[in-house]
Amino acid sequence: MEFREEGEVEPVSPTGQYFNSSILSVAILAVLEFELPINDSQALSLLQDVFLPINPRFSSIMVSDNVDQKKQWKRVEVKLEDHVHVPIFPSKMSPESYDEYFDDYISNIAAEKLPQNRPLWEIHILKYPTSHAAGTLIFKLHHALGDGYSLMGALLSCLQSAQNPSVPLTFPSLKSSGPQTTHKTKIVSQFFSSVFQTVSDFSWSILKSNFVEDDRTPIRSGEDGVEFRPITLSTLTFSIDEIKRIKNKLGVTTNDVIAGIIFLGTRIYMQEVTKNQAMNIVRHWCYSIPETSRVTCQSMR
Repeated sequence: MEFREEGEVEPVSPTGQYFNSSILSVAILAVLEFELPINDSQALSLLQDVFLPINPRFSSIMVSDNVDQKKQWKRVEVKLEDHVHVPIFPSKMSPESYDEYFDDYISNIAAEKLPQNRPLWEIHILKYPTSHAAGTLIFKLHHALGDGYSLMGALLSCLQSAQNPSVPLTFPSLKSSGPQTTHKTKIVSQFFSSVFQTVSDFSWSILKSNFVEDDRTPIRSGEDGVEFRPITLSTLTFSIDEIKRIKNKLGVTTNDVIAGIIFLGTRIYMQEVTKNQAMNIVRHWCYSIPETSRVTCQSMR
């Protein structure tokens, strides 16, 4: 990728402007866990020599044009010390205790907006052992820098193969577990599927944005100011062997299994919260009626 000189500008895509506006600011958190303790003595040199050259936007800030107020990426000098954070926790604690510190820390940085006067990324180095790793590296990248696929590709390009550090990191090629189809048939099928999905998604987006309002759920409260409420991030660990077993049994991809886990967990959460809310309403109603009429309420509990 061509590396622009300091001061040069590049237009910001409409999606990038959408993700970084006065009413919306979206960032991606990528967590890398290490089996060995992290040595941060070479962090700045690695960022300067490996990370920054990957994408010019890692060395750019978003500015507005003076004429028509269009946003542009402007190359600036990067002060790496402003982007690297090494938190200090109490020493000699158990991994379980550091799990709680990690959850609180990542929840806090997730709620904080990235400063607009410097490139929109941060790195947090946690040198304390948790139940899952001897050290943890957190990348916080603004979504305006790129989509999840390109940003993950950029981060993975910084890594090297453990067997041979001189070659880039590679992954096993994707092999179809279903019946083989001819090349032309596959292209035609994918084309019509893409057209249908595009038309369907676009039509539904028009309806949702103009005529149909989302239902209120445990996830969408519909209340004003909900974006300013504190948030909490939690982590779950799944065995890769179990995921592979499900993948092979269903004949799907690993991403399909992970997406299914997320949707199932979300559905169970919504059902449980809805059930608890209904029970609270019933209890409130029972205690608000005269005591002589509470026999039916007692049987409902």
